[in-house]
Amino acid sequence: MSLESWRERPRQTLDDPAAMRAFAHPVRLALHELLMRSGAMTAADAAREVGISQALASYHLRQLARYDLVEQAEARDDRERPWRVTSLTQNWSDVDTSPEKSAARGLLEQVMAERALARLAEWQERRGEEPEEWRQAGGIGTSYLYVTPEELAELDTEIGRLLEPLMARIADVSERPEGARPVQLTTLLVPLPETGSGD
Repeated sequence: MSLESWRERPRQTLDDPAAMRAFAHPVRLALHELLMRSGAMTAADAAREVGISQALASYHLRQLARYDLVEQAEARDDRERPWRVTSLTQNWSDVDTSPEKSAARGLLEQVMAERALARLAEWQERRGEEPEEWRQAGGIGTSYLYVTPEELAELDTEIGRLLEPLMARIADVSERPEGARPVQLTTLLVPLPETGSGD
C-alpha cells in the first residue's frame, strides 16, 4: 500500500460488536501490532515473532481479515502469502448504546489498557539500560481538564492531526530519521464524575 493510500484511510472505525470482540483477543492484538511495526509479513514469520505456531497465527490473521483489520499483501513470489494491516489507526463508535455494543467496546478498551500498562511495566524494568535521551522521553503523564464533549472530541481530532506525519513513517521507512524507534502512545480520555462542588 502506497503512502498516499495510507493517508486516504488514516482511521478505521469499528462499529460491529463482533469486530470489537474479535480485535480484543491478545494474540490478535499482538499480530496486528507486529504488522503495524514491521509491514507485510507471512504467517510463518509472524508466528516466530509472536511465539506461537504457524497454524495459530494463520487462524488469527484470518479472523482479523474477516473484520477488515488485515489483508493479503502483494507477494514477492508464489510461495509466500504475506499479510498487512488495512489502516494506521482504529477507533470504535459508541453512538449505538446497546448493551452488546457497550460490552464489546468495554472489553476492547480494557484489553488495550492492560496491554499499555504491561508495556509501561516492561519499560520501567529496562529504563536504566536505555540511553539518557530515551529515559527522559519515555514515561507517563496525566492532565486534568474542564472541557465540553465537543471540546474533548476536538482535542482528540487535533492529537490525531499532530500524529499523522509521524504515523506516515509506519508505511514509508524512508521517512524515518536516524535514531527513530517505535513508540507506543496510548491516549486515555476519561470523563470523570461531577464532584458537585462547582469548582
